[in-house]
Amino acid sequence: MTQFVLIAALGAIASVSAAGPEAVNLGTAGTYAILSKAGISSVPASAITGHIGVSPIAATAITGFTLTADSTNTFATSTQVTGEVHAADYAVPTPSDLTAAVGDMEIAYTDAAGRQPVDDDKRDLGSGDLGGMALEPGLYNFNSSVTIPTAGLIIRGNPTGSLIPDKWIFQIAGNLIMAANTRVTLEGGALASNIVWQVAGFVEVGDGAHLEGILLVKTGAQFSTGASLNGRILAQTAVTLESTTVTQPSDGRLLAQTADILV
Repeated sequence: MTQFVLIAALGAIASVSAAGPEAVNLGTAGTYAILSKAGISSVPASAITGHIGVSPIAATAITGFTLTADSTNTFATSTQVTGEVHAADYAVPTPSDLTAAVGDMEIAYTDAAGRQPVDDDKRDLGSGDLGGMALEPGLYNFNSSVTIPTAGLIIRGNPTGSLIPDKWIFQIAGNLIMAANTRVTLEGGALASNIVWQVAGFVEVGDGAHLEGILLVKTGAQFSTGASLNGRILAQTAVTLESTTVTQPSDGRLLAQTADILV
């Protein structure tokens, strides 16, 4: 009886197709809530759920966290981090693990930036002003900066009950700027783990603003006082936090991978 129930459940999964582009594979970079090549700072205290890491630079580039080295010296801890803190000057195998994670981050960025084709209705939408919009799954491309003003943004999936997560990729040639006290809100089963912001410029999230998704950032990311992210910050330069909450997202990849095997 159990086998029949399992077969029926798997068959239901296989019969559902997700909308939007194929997922961006983060590789081992996806084990980090924050990963940076140039440093991570927090003034005043922030709250991070997940691992953070810097490479190829040393732990001195992680400031404002009051690090305590583990007895193995392969990682450190901080009262601001629910997880481990990694740096390139810690004991093996941490340096090589970080090199691999940074390489995976750069591969993921290149993958997201190179995705094609982009539908006409998803190119330079609103001339980059996404305020008050509700965006369906898909690949979006912007030749300039993107702003999310006080009206906020809704990212809306297919009707709830869909078994395979929908996906979004936002290709941004400029910067991503969120106004203070604005929100990105998820609806219709959308998951932060399946929303990718590929940003060639910098990311700036204003005071008290809330963002959802994976940030693949070519340059810096700055979160102002009280800002928050449900997602990951994977930056090729520095990450600056001010009393910021960063929570790594629940991951819909396992379900999607199961469906891929079945179909």
